[in-house]
Amino acid sequence: MADDQEMVREGFSALLAAQPDIEVVGAAGDGVAAVAGVRALRPDVVLMDIRMPEMDGLTATRLLADDPVKVLVLTTFDLDDYVYEALRAGASGFLLKHSPARELLDAVRVVARGDALLAPSVTKRLIEDFVRARPAQAVKPAALSVLTDRETEVLRLVATGLSNTEIATHLVLAEQTVKTHVSRVLAKLGLRDRAQAVIAAYESGLVVPG
Repeated sequence: MADDQEMVREGFSALLAAQPDIEVVGAAGDGVAAVAGVRALRPDVVLMDIRMPEMDGLTATRLLADDPVKVLVLTTFDLDDYVYEALRAGASGFLLKHSPARELLDAVRVVARGDALLAPSVTKRLIEDFVRARPAQAVKPAALSVLTDRETEVLRLVATGLSNTEIATHLVLAEQTVKTHVSRVLAKLGLRDRAQAVIAAYESGLVVPG
């Protein structure tokens, strides 16, 4: 748990620690301590605030990009470019600090199992705003040529925010088959997780904002 506000750290940590399937192994008040703590304690998930002293959450997320930890960014409703850049840096999603307790708990479980937190409508809005505001850079349309037609369709549906179960229903496939397609898409495009897959789909023009 990384946040420069002690009350936030203690409140979130107490809520998480009260769950039978979640263990809070450490807390940090700045980005430097967060990176050091993650590498020493090896948690599955880190809740990362953006604006912290010593080192901000964006830089910390970049430094942890090659670590197996999943980064869930914490932010206020007044989101800025840091959030977009955090997704680019390898964050698995982000959560509004004023979200209900149930959403926080669900978010931790979602990213812990390897998925991205893409369901909230605010996520789609932010990604669309991000793509409108910036020219495509990371993934060009030609890069998608390595995908099969089915993989391309799965990527398109992932980018609309559908879960594997929903994609399976839409395409009349087994959910395990969808999981396999998603894994192949990530591997072929060199992407970390579904969050980066969504950005790739928008930046390549496969999905058009709005």
